[in-house]
Amino acid sequence: MSTCGSLLEKPQRIAESPSGKHRVLIIDDDEAMTETLARRLHHVGFDTEVASSGEEGLAKARATRPDLVILDLRLPDRDGLNVCSELADDSATCAIPVIILSGMESPDLLRRCRAAGCHYFLHKP
Repeated sequence: MSTCGSLLEKPQRIAESPSGKHRVLIIDDDEAMTETLARRLHHVGFDTEVASSGEEGLAKARATRPDLVILDLRLPDRDGLNVCSELADDSATCAIPVIILSGMESPDLLRRCRAAGCHYFLHKP
């Protein structure tokens, strides 16, 4: 059960960015994809941070508490669904919405993403 719904531990408030802009953490090992996405998000007014592995992404999410996480499912060290579940189950990160951006396709993928705590799913081009 997610600690966001637990009465024992309240979710921690997300700190504001020093720049006052919304912060997006992109967790993807595809450098070209993260660079392009970060540049486009920055162009429309977001601060971005990038992590190229699941462990790095979890550490950055816990440390910086971004306003949004964009997550790939295929990471070099962990399955993206496990990363999503861990974010959803941690009181420090459970209030952060997660968008999964992936090229994977399977009949039950959307169901599995929702079960892991994903808020939205986008297919990579």
